[in-house]
Amino acid sequence: MLKERILEEIAISAKNKEELTLSVLRMLSASILSKEKEKRYKLSKSIKDAELEEKSALTDEEIIETISSEVKKRKEAIIAFEKGNRPELAKKEKKELEVLMKYMPEQIDAEELKKMVKSAIDKVGAKEIKDMGKVMAELMPKVKGKADGSEISRIAKELMGK
Repeated sequence: MLKERILEEIAISAKNKEELTLSVLRMLSASILSKEKEKRYKLSKSIKDAELEEKSALTDEEIIETISSEVKKRKEAIIAFEKGNRPELAKKEKKELEVLMKYMPEQIDAEELKKMVKSAIDKVGAKEIKDMGKVMAELMPKVKGKADGSEISRIAKELMGK
């Protein structure tokens, strides 16, 4: 499971004194733990204590969602730091992003993504920008964790001529 892999990598990074990797993975582990606590709280209202611990553990898909969230934060921070003329901070965020990307599924290349967006537009019959929600609803379950939502949105706008 992905969570165990991350915990093993934390131990390895600590032994090898890889400070950046260790820092990023500890942050990721804390984020996963936070999501598990949130899930446990929601489940606690409807499930007995014996089942609660087991059912509140995050699935690999939920962990990938958590990693995706952290990836998005890094990408936004990189843009902000570059706009603010802080290249040293942007560089640090880029290194953290590299560590996080090791735990993401293989990303869909631009050409394949463009084909998928075009197919989704055709399937839902999207003609205008107001149909973007339908396109995203059609496509996002298929590409979850494998493509950036903002990139999909950009491609869809481009294909719809907006």
